[in-house]
Amino acid sequence: MLKYTLLSILLWTAGHTCAQSLDVKILKSINVRSNYSPVMTNISNSAYFMGAGIPLGLIAAGQMTGDINLRNSGLKVAETIIVSSVVTELLKRAASRNRPAFTHPELIKAYSPGNDVKSWPSGHTSLAFSTAASVSLEFKRWYITVPAFAWAGSVAYSRMYLGAHYPSDVLCGAIVGTGTAFATHWLNKKLFPAKQTVKPLPAF
Repeated sequence: MLKYTLLSILLWTAGHTCAQSLDVKILKSINVRSNYSPVMTNISNSAYFMGAGIPLGLIAAGQMTGDINLRNSGLKVAETIIVSSVVTELLKRAASRNRPAFTHPELIKAYSPGNDVKSWPSGHTSLAFSTAASVSLEFKRWYITVPAFAWAGSVAYSRMYLGAHYPSDVLCGAIVGTGTAFATHWLNKKLFPAKQTVKPLPAF
């Protein structure tokens, strides 16, 4: 029994080391610049502006026009973002993984690693993907879904470009953000089936 336990520990350690090495290698190939593009910093920062602006805009528009469905859509997007943020923060505290620039300062140069050194998962990425997924679920039109996820993907890339997160950080952030959006949408349909009718947008 002890032999199999030791073998399992050895295999897990080897697998973890290999994955960590791949994580650093991929990140190093993306984080290759000493002078960072302001476009990427703006894309990264847009996660917070869009994450707050989209639900507030939908709620305000629905309130002003008297469109209860539109207002409710904004509330559900906001709900998803809150849930995603809570899940992300709990995972960060549980994992306590340092950001790459702290662990590998000789390899990774971070534009702005942040005051919080916790890296896994990426908060910017989970916020962007929860926003994109929840909006796409509320307004099921390709001309909303495609740009929304393209933007979320660019936020994820910007976090690696700026040296703030490993690839596995942003991958997990995307999964958390998208997963909480689908889970929240499903739960709302189960709990409030009569309130799920959203005013359809014109199809192109």
